[in-house]
Amino acid sequence: MGKKVIAAGHICLDITPVFDGKKAKQLGDILTPGKLVHVGEADVHTGGSVANTGLAMKILGADVSLMGKVGDDVFGRIVCDVLRAYDADGGMLVSGEESTSYTVALAVPGIDRVFLHNPGANHTFCAADIPQEKLEEAALFHFGYPPIMRSMYERDGAELIAMMRRAKACGAATSLDFAAIDPDSEAGQVDWRHILEQVIPYVDILVPSVEELCFMLDRERFQEWQERAAGKDITEILDVEKDVVPLAQQCMDFGARILLIKCGAPGIYYRTGSQQVLSEIGAKLELDTAAWADQAGFEASYVPEKVLSGTGAGDTSIAAFLTAILEGYPPEMAMHLAAATGACCVEAYDALGGLKPFEELERKIAQGWKKYNGH
Repeated sequence: MGKKVIAAGHICLDITPVFDGKKAKQLGDILTPGKLVHVGEADVHTGGSVANTGLAMKILGADVSLMGKVGDDVFGRIVCDVLRAYDADGGMLVSGEESTSYTVALAVPGIDRVFLHNPGANHTFCAADIPQEKLEEAALFHFGYPPIMRSMYERDGAELIAMMRRAKACGAATSLDFAAIDPDSEAGQVDWRHILEQVIPYVDILVPSVEELCFMLDRERFQEWQERAAGKDITEILDVEKDVVPLAQQCMDFGARILLIKCGAPGIYYRTGSQQVLSEIGAKLELDTAAWADQAGFEASYVPEKVLSGTGAGDTSIAAFLTAILEGYPPEMAMHLAAATGACCVEAYDALGGLKPFEELERKIAQGWKKYNGH
């Protein structure tokens, strides 16, 4: 593939204890104060948008440069060793003053994941850390997880907005992903609606999760969802037309061009702008604007053979979607490949172990791979 890609932003080390036994209905069934919980060996892999989405795109055949920041410590050396195995460590910055970010992911079978996260060196990653010459070469610039990178959300997101504007000015198509926000954290006090209104005009492909998007755009609605879910996974209780579409419409009103809203195990909602709107996407992406214009729908998830962990499922779905666009796939197949990759991802404990080539996924889809909606 000739088109160059930059995957920048948040990177960390993921530590996932392997839970044995049957599925739980609520987290409290497993994790209660004073209880000793036996687990298997810890699954240790790189995590964050740079590693999950960037490496997934590289594995799927894209020409990707990874850019992030780690500390000069044990965790940082592990991260760099993993990236080096993929020949993808060249764009990493190593700081002697900060620690490497890490996440303990509690992936209890039957329950959406819970993350214990230390942002570490990600907090100081900034637009100046991205070389100008690399941006000028890129057909696609993907950035992930500004809600857990202080430099990107402080000062009303000025650094994030400037970075996405700069990438657009270099002629790259731009893509932006988010992360869950702790309401009690510094990022939880930020006016994310204002940031989205300012940054979306410089984003060609917006790919948030439905929970992230609702928290940022309509916190009262998000609280109502939490009450309605009563401790269950929020995505299980959502109605696409009543709950998801209004959020999508707000993004389109802000200027979104291609929008994917990840809705957990049920699937992905997608929507695109008019052909005139899509013509504003970076020309180096070579998007067939006529084929992609005015699309909307819900791509139901494929049924996986087994479910071990949801870690990285959203990130790898986005990786497949972006790679499919780079390779010139039409919208319908790009969405199929995104959903199929997410289904493969949950069959492994880490984000990358379940990835399969597009050719294999297309064969399985053609053979009638079942979806959650029964089709």
